[in-house]
Amino acid sequence: MTSSNDTAIFECKMFPPVALQPTDDIPAKRFLSAKKSVICDVRMEEFTLKKLTALFLALLMLVSMCACASPASTEDDAYQAKVALCLVTPVNDGAWSQLAYDAVMKAKDTYNISVKYTENIKPTEMEAVFTDYASQGYDLIIGHSFSFGDAALAVAERYPDTKFIVIDGTVSSENVASYTLKMQEVGYLEGIAAGMMTKTNKVGFVAGLVGPAIIKVAEGYKLGVQAVNPNCDVYTAYTGSTEDVQKSKEAAQAMIDKGVDMIGGGGNASNAGMIKACEEAGVYAFGELEQQNLAPETVIFCNMNNIENLVLQAVKDTIDGDFQGCIREYGIAADVAQLTEYNSHVPQEVKDKLAECMDQMRSGELDIPMITEISDDIIH
Repeated sequence: MTSSNDTAIFECKMFPPVALQPTDDIPAKRFLSAKKSVICDVRMEEFTLKKLTALFLALLMLVSMCACASPASTEDDAYQAKVALCLVTPVNDGAWSQLAYDAVMKAKDTYNISVKYTENIKPTEMEAVFTDYASQGYDLIIGHSFSFGDAALAVAERYPDTKFIVIDGTVSSENVASYTLKMQEVGYLEGIAAGMMTKTNKVGFVAGLVGPAIIKVAEGYKLGVQAVNPNCDVYTAYTGSTEDVQKSKEAAQAMIDKGVDMIGGGGNASNAGMIKACEEAGVYAFGELEQQNLAPETVIFCNMNNIENLVLQAVKDTIDGDFQGCIREYGIAADVAQLTEYNSHVPQEVKDKLAECMDQMRSGELDIPMITEISDDIIH
């Protein structure tokens, strides 16, 4: 549109430009009025066009912003679930915690889950760590120790939509489950071997933390010894630590000084101290997981827990919607509790007896009770 003092011209697609000027048919006064009307109409059209253009650009920017924001908001949605693993020892401890970590890493690929972990969690920190993960919207929080039981129950009440699993625990609620290892079975098997192989009729067991998951192994050990050698003395000690190697060694040495010649271990990484004491004294030991490598001639075999199978099952149950707030037990029959290969010092008759017991466990003929209270040492 162009304008001058005397004319106002606008363009249409269908008509050629038209100039408005005063004529005989249009007096000057009426011309001025018509001129103002045309100018107003043109300006109104110009205003409307600008307004529509601004609105279109605003809508275009809004669509662009939404398109840019969408990928970021779906980062977590790409996973089936967000899973947090909480550990009481270092993730690379070569034992309990490392097995759990390896398991969730396998579950990450198998079930397409997002995984984070926290290690070295002290009892006073457990509830805070659980709360932090729950507040971030994690679907499943795994406490990899019976000691997480109280924290799981407390936090679960505040976050009913979050699932909590305590490995080797004894607690449950609507959204809390315990996936428990029947490790009393491997304790029993170690006791069978100790009772049959001892030369002094004195055996021992050095444990770490005082809790149901550890007590049941030590008590199973006592039952195994009594089953094959009722006249054998059985000593037990709890160091209160899964990492203090020196305390474990001192507890084992105190037993050795009393004539003990077979010692079981339930102290996780701290078992290294017990095994060292046995190696120096020339007596046999039982370890956990891959601890036979610490002293192959001393450690006749180790107990193992297939944490990978257990954790995979826990994650699968949650993703498949099969989670139940209860206590589930898995042992020899489920291939979750196991023994490593025996070293060359284990007699064939002991191997045969162990094989017989494991077959009875699988068939259900032999059921080892889970004892979670410490009993007295057996001294004759």
